[in-house]
Amino acid sequence: MKWQGARRGGNIEDRRGMSGGQKLTLGGIGGIVVLLISFLLGGDPAQLLQQVQESGIGTPTNEQGTYASSPEEDKLVDYADVVIKSTEEVWTAIFKDNGKKYPIPALVLYNGATETAGCGVGKSQFGPFYCPGDQKIYLDLSFNKELQERYGAKGEFALAYVIAHEVGHHIQNLLGVLSETNALRAKMSEKQYNKISVMTELQADFYAGVWAHHLKKYSDIELTYDDIVDGMRAAAAVGDDHLQEQAYGKTNPESFTHGTSQQRMYWFKKGYDTGNLQAGNTFDDPSLK
Repeated sequence: MKWQGARRGGNIEDRRGMSGGQKLTLGGIGGIVVLLISFLLGGDPAQLLQQVQESGIGTPTNEQGTYASSPEEDKLVDYADVVIKSTEEVWTAIFKDNGKKYPIPALVLYNGATETAGCGVGKSQFGPFYCPGDQKIYLDLSFNKELQERYGAKGEFALAYVIAHEVGHHIQNLLGVLSETNALRAKMSEKQYNKISVMTELQADFYAGVWAHHLKKYSDIELTYDDIVDGMRAAAAVGDDHLQEQAYGKTNPESFTHGTSQQRMYWFKKGYDTGNLQAGNTFDDPSLK
């Protein structure tokens, strides 16, 4: 992936080193993975934060401190800037082609914890997430190391896929998909709604693939097919079956909320192959019902 020298100046809000309010302390890898399954790549922060508080999993504290970025993290900031800028370029062009204006989301970089508008206190343990209340994507850059070392998503493109997936949720928000799916939550059992959640997440994977398809036309990032393979591996790494197998040694398909590794790879690849928004209606896929 050739990104050095590509256009920067994305809509980034840098909160690293700022006080984030409450800090959540979790006991063991099991608790962390449970949170990741619900939050990773597009979960609902407000809902799970309430569950966490009610269950007493964490201990809230208020902490202030200074923050010193390393050269490696500085490079990640540059990289994230290039990636989010490219999503702005791609989606602005796509929306314009469809006679619409694209409202640009902000990418919030933080460490530890940070406040959101409508989604509670965001935590680094949750992984990256999108908050529709403020139309912002939240990312603790330490997740990149976790993505590579814990989940085996190697390759530079993996983090780009993660950011593009969260932008995919922003697209869903703009198109009214998130409001429709959230309205169904109170009308369905948890088992039924999990299927809707899977369809929602897989569509965000599809939109990430659409972004990758149009990079060459609308941005100055250069991709190789190996980068797309890295993106597919990243999608597989955060599949529900893979995460549950890691955490518990077994899987429970009825509890899946994001899709299997195979499903996530398929929809990302479909978005990349077609580049066509109309081909990404996961809600009409009979195999997901």
